[in-house]
Amino acid sequence: MRGTEQVESITTLLLLEARYVDLQMWDDWLSLFDENVEYWIPAWESEHECTIDPQNELSLMYYNGRAGLEDRVFRIRTGRSAASIPLPRTCHLVTNVIVSPNADGTCSASANWVTHLFRNGEATHFFGRYEYLLVPNEGGWRIRKKKIMVLNDLIPTVLDIYSV
Repeated sequence: MRGTEQVESITTLLLLEARYVDLQMWDDWLSLFDENVEYWIPAWESEHECTIDPQNELSLMYYNGRAGLEDRVFRIRTGRSAASIPLPRTCHLVTNVIVSPNADGTCSASANWVTHLFRNGEATHFFGRYEYLLVPNEGGWRIRKKKIMVLNDLIPTVLDIYSV
């Protein structure tokens, strides 16, 4: 895959990920992740520094493997997540996508994001930065690592996979 095709393919992947969450297309969303995905929202240690070790430091969310994400989706779908009832309407905006090929055939990517949520008569939003590690898969890409930095000072409502 040439440079511009690679950037376009990865940008499309990131935009599809947001769209699948907004449309609650959970199986399609899960299919974008590698079996061994690390899905991580670090906590803030100080005004400008996040925690760096999800195994030993506080995280806002951490899943090590797609099975954890599958379980979360199961709980959302079946109503076993009281915090997700009712499920909010969401609108994810992903921008400023930067793609960098790595020597081992993987790619790193970063982007900025905003999520608007509406539930129970209230609108709120989250915003931040994404960092990805993407691995080649059958002519496309899968997400091996997703680090989500939430830049809000206050978390006004439940933070979940559909919030970020």
